[in-house]
Amino acid sequence: MIAISREVREHLILDFRLDGKKITVINNGIDTKNFGDFSAREKMRKDLGINDAPLVGIIARLSDVKGHIYLIRAMQKVVKNFAPAKLLIIGRGRMKDALIEEAGNLGLKDNVLFIPEARGSEDLLAAMDIFVMPSLQEGLGLALMEAMAQGLAVIGSRVGGIKTLIQDEVNGLLVKPADAEGLTAAIIRLLGDCDLRRNLGVNARKFIVDNFSKEKMVDLTEKFYNSFL
Repeated sequence: MIAISREVREHLILDFRLDGKKITVINNGIDTKNFGDFSAREKMRKDLGINDAPLVGIIARLSDVKGHIYLIRAMQKVVKNFAPAKLLIIGRGRMKDALIEEAGNLGLKDNVLFIPEARGSEDLLAAMDIFVMPSLQEGLGLALMEAMAQGLAVIGSRVGGIKTLIQDEVNGLLVKPADAEGLTAAIIRLLGDCDLRRNLGVNARKFIVDNFSKEKMVDLTEKFYNSFL
C-alpha cells in the first residue's frame, strides 16, 4: 500500500489496523514549474475588484472539515486592523450558504468574496498575499502545496499532513485547529511584516520544489512497483 503522507500511514495503522510493514509513504507531488509566476497578479486583482487591498485566500471544498468558519471569524478582527483586507474563498460545497450567512452576520459581506472553482489556480494564487489552510483534518493538502510552490506565505492548522508541509516559523506558520484567535494573530502578523511574508514564501517554494515535485513522486512510485516485479 502507498500512503500520501506520514499522517495517512498512521491513520491506516491506527484506524484500519493495517500492517505498517506493508505501507510505503510516497508524498503527493505537483508540477512545480506551473507555479512561482506573479505576472498575472495585477490583472487578476483588478478582475476581482481588489486592487491594492491585502488579500487572504483559501482554495478548498466548502465542507466543515476544512475550517472555513474559523477563518471567516478570524477576519472580523483582521479587518479592524487592516480595514480594506479581503478574504477570497474558492471552492464549492454544501457549506456555502452557511458561510455566506456567517460573513454577513459578522459585518463582512463586502470583505469576503466567493468563487465557485479554481481554473488556473496559479493565477488566483498570484493575486493573494497570504494563503490559509485551517482544516480540522487533512491527508496532505494539495492546495496548500500549490500555494507554497507559488511562493506565498502560508498559515495552516497543526493537523495531519499540514504538519508535513509547514515547518513552523521556517516556511509558514502553524496554529491550533478550530482557533479563530490564533488565525487572527497569524494573519495580522504576516500582513504587517512584508519581509517575513517574503522570507516564508521563498522558503516554502524551495521546500516544495526539493521535496514534493511531480518528478520525485513518479520516480518513487515506479521504484515501488518495480520492487515487486
